[in-house]
Amino acid sequence: MADDVADLTGADDPGIESTLARFREAVSAEPLTPEERRTIITQALALLDQAYVHLPLKRAMHAIDPIQRLRLLRYRYERMSDRRFHDEMISVFMSLRDLHTNYILPDPYRTRTAFLPFLVEEYYDGDTPAYVVTKLLAGFKHRHFKAGVTVHHWNGIAFERAVDINADEQAGSNEAARHAQGLDAMTIRPLSMSLPPDEDWVVIGYRTPYGEEHQTRFDWQIFQPKAAPQGVNPDDAGDAAARALGVNAKGEAVRRAKKALFARAAMEAEARAVSSPTAADTTTSLPDVLSFRTVATPSGTFGYVRIWTFDVDPDTFVTEFVRILGLLPLNGLIVDVRSNGGGVITAGEKLLQVLTPKAIDPCRLSFINTPFTLALAQFNDFLREWAPSIAQAVETGASYSYGFPAEPAAEYNRLGQQYCGPVVLVTDALCYSTTDIFAAGYQDHAIGPILGVAGNTGAGGANVVTHKQLRQLEADDGPFQPLPKNANFRVAIRRTTRVGERSGVPLEDLGVVPDHLHRMTREDVVGSNADLIAAAGALLAAAPVRGLAATVTAGSVTVTTASVSRLDITFDGRPFGSMDVTDGAHGISVADGVEVIDLRGYDEGELVAARRLTVSAPAPAPASP
Repeated sequence: MADDVADLTGADDPGIESTLARFREAVSAEPLTPEERRTIITQALALLDQAYVHLPLKRAMHAIDPIQRLRLLRYRYERMSDRRFHDEMISVFMSLRDLHTNYILPDPYRTRTAFLPFLVEEYYDGDTPAYVVTKLLAGFKHRHFKAGVTVHHWNGIAFERAVDINADEQAGSNEAARHAQGLDAMTIRPLSMSLPPDEDWVVIGYRTPYGEEHQTRFDWQIFQPKAAPQGVNPDDAGDAAARALGVNAKGEAVRRAKKALFARAAMEAEARAVSSPTAADTTTSLPDVLSFRTVATPSGTFGYVRIWTFDVDPDTFVTEFVRILGLLPLNGLIVDVRSNGGGVITAGEKLLQVLTPKAIDPCRLSFINTPFTLALAQFNDFLREWAPSIAQAVETGASYSYGFPAEPAAEYNRLGQQYCGPVVLVTDALCYSTTDIFAAGYQDHAIGPILGVAGNTGAGGANVVTHKQLRQLEADDGPFQPLPKNANFRVAIRRTTRVGERSGVPLEDLGVVPDHLHRMTREDVVGSNADLIAAAGALLAAAPVRGLAATVTAGSVTVTTASVSRLDITFDGRPFGSMDVTDGAHGISVADGVEVIDLRGYDEGELVAARRLTVSAPAPAPASP
């Protein structure tokens, strides 16, 4: 028996609608009709059989047959309750172990999230995992249950075992990803894509920092998190960003729920940015996307940028990131993408150029070869490049089309390097999709070390589209029809493969393995990631600091170098000269008419820094009177 029942009276209300128990009663009167169920099953079959790029891989790796399960469901659905039908549909899609490919429940589940008023995070005491409450719903007060208590039981089950059981019901591509999602889902579950909690309440067994043992009962609550203010509409086929999405929608929903429940100051900053989007030096115009600060570590003082999501217009995002770089130290940068579920693929890949002197070779996207994907590629101009190889599969029997970037390679290299200091990337098992692609590109271009708090990223490698978007993109005789009650599907339609030394290796199910592993400590999860940041700082301190700054004046450019021994200069794409340099300032004459100057710095024959400058054209002389 629990000592008591948690009372949310006095806590901030994020828009709580009801308890889960009352929500169940309310929706039980709105079941799908038999015709609506059959439509959903038929559309799911078409989606997986004709559009799902990972179907052969998932069948082989996970020994599943989702097509047969849907065919059997088509003969059994009339005997099921509404809840049982939705559970079976979710289970079919969960069996794919693919967070890109989902059944999205109809209204009223679609916009609701179930939650408990606290957050539990994992840390390691040596090699042993432990679970601590790190955040409470703002204003929630309890005489025993506070931030810092250690959770050891969940409804009478050892908490670590309860997380493992929950992890088995998540769609992560690898063990690390499933475990991380299982922990997330212990207290936050978007009802649009998750199996709802079976229990109306949970009894938590916990230990206070003083060693006292208690149990408290918490009722599951229901609310609707606000949508991200800068987020791309995934159903809009007319938006190039929406067509290039790679995102874990459930993970993004969990992120927004966490922010609404446990980060009131961040929500207030977001509201201010929406009403007044101009950023000051200490803030950003994209507070839901980026946060930044200078961090002091035992190894030195460095810049720190957290990228919360890539679900943002790519050009706006990269421009703001570059502006932030100008406010941070130049001797080292920590880029933290933990728990980033992805977003627009081109937002992640176009950011890579900012951090390296090397030309970015973007990942390759390819379709599964089916009659539908051939018709899709032939019908849409932006997909025509893929059509010949899909058609060729009739003769070759190839499973996948040729791979091409989402945009021409030049689009990923327009700005060039903007930060010459060393960089460390921090990842975890909740990094997914575009964040997987960003981490893979970072590793494949040898930008710097990756410091992981898990042994793998989430391993989601695909471009995802919704059923509603496919209906806009398909030809007039396509297989997709409207779904009832705002139900929807998401599907991985183009897989991604890596470049460089790992050229052709798929990201799906494999992900990115970090170069260094850091086990989160109690001080990390209850504090401000001090031990993690110190570990990243140590890696930065071990790397050389390069410098290549330049200013353009009339007829000349002044270049200041550090740890660079040779400088190559190009004017408008044509070689101008090469010079040996030492640390310090160097003047270069610039002829009239030059528009773009490319500077490339080398050390011991290796390209280590680059800078692209645009020369402003002189103002025209005033017309004669």
